[in-house]
This record gives sequence, C-alpha cells and structure tokens, in this order.
Amino acid sequence: MATSPVLYFAPGTCARVSLTALEEIGEPFETRLLVFMKGDHRAPDFLAVNPSGKVPALVTDEGTITQNSAILWYLAARYPEAELLPRPSSPMEAAELIAQLSHFSADLHPLVTRIVMPVPIVSSPEAEMQLRENGAQGLTFHLRVIEQTLADRPWLLGERWSVLDSYLGWVWFRTTGAGFDGSEFSRIGEHYARLNERPAVKRCIAREAAAQAELVTRGLAPAHLKNV
Repeated sequence: MATSPVLYFAPGTCARVSLTALEEIGEPFETRLLVFMKGDHRAPDFLAVNPSGKVPALVTDEGTITQNSAILWYLAARYPEAELLPRPSSPMEAAELIAQLSHFSADLHPLVTRIVMPVPIVSSPEAEMQLRENGAQGLTFHLRVIEQTLADRPWLLGERWSVLDSYLGWVWFRTTGAGFDGSEFSRIGEHYARLNERPAVKRCIAREAAAQAELVTRGLAPAHLKNV
C-alpha cells in the first residue's frame, strides 16, 4: 500500500515552492517541520534523509528527493494531471524547462541569500552591506528580464500558471521582505498578488503560518523570519 509523501520544510525557506506544488496536486501528503535553531538540520536522523542538511527534502515510496528543481520535476512527471509544468514533447523542450528551473535555483536563489542572510557568509558590517548591495544589483539584472517577460502574459510561461511562478513568488517574497526595492518591477508585484489568490498558495501560506506560530511560541523562530 502506497504511503503519502513527506516534505521536510521550514517556514520562509525555498521549501515553500515544493510545498505549493504538493498543495496544487491535491493528493494527501505530510510535512515535517525542521527547527534550525534546535539544530534539526544537523541531527543524524535528518542527515540520513538529506546529507546536505537542507530543506526541502521529499520522502516518497520511490526514494528521497532533494533540491527544489528535482522535486518539482519529479512531481510534475508523477502527477501530470496537476499541470505543474508543460509536458515536454522532445528532449529539447525538456532541457528548456530544466534550464528555467535551474535559473531560479542556481542564478536567483544565491542572490536571495546574499540579500536576506549575508551574516553567515561575511564577518563585518561593511562586508555585509557590500554583499547585500551586490545581491540587489544581481537580482535587479535578472528581474528586469522577467519583468519584460510578463509584459504580455499573466504567468511566466503564458496563460497557465506553473511551478516557475511559485519560485518567482518565493524570490519576491523573501527579498522584498528583506528590504529589496521592488518599485521598478510593477508587473512582478502584480504577478505576486495574482499568485497569492490561488487556493493552493493560500493553503501553503496557512501551513507556513501555523509552523511559524509554533516556532514563535517555542522561542525558536529565527530573527529574520519573525514576521513570516
């Protein structure tokens, strides 16, 4: 008998993207809250799930999948009726979709880290400020392309939502929440508002809010996520 997949996550992290995908699918799944301030990400039990000590990690009957891009690709193929991504009709189309997923995970995600959490990377206020500035400049460069893409369509791939839109939504949420000036990107702001009207996204945010409330009650919420 098949068991429900289990997603390891923490509120505010990029695990929101995979969490939203599971909500969009609509099949039963479970979540496991990872408490970073307790060191859950370095505990042997979790390292047995993901040796990198990061979220998200998705445990399925077929095995464990880590990295958002891999999880999203797996879920799109496993549940095609959910239309998380267009179904590629050729190796080239598949490669193009993988490239777009990788663009968020490899190009944009590191910039989010520089803007939101530079302290673990640098050791002085001056270096922190410089890293944030560099991250903002890099993000602006990429968002200008996305802003233009949204000039003639509601979603990144056209008329239909895809998990790429949720990845963009997470980038926008984390960086503007950390002080990034998004005033230049009105279409992306409108895209984010549109995204948050999706029932699956509302359910995802409600799950995160409940998890965050639990962390606050236990005194285990990271300072940069107090208002998630």
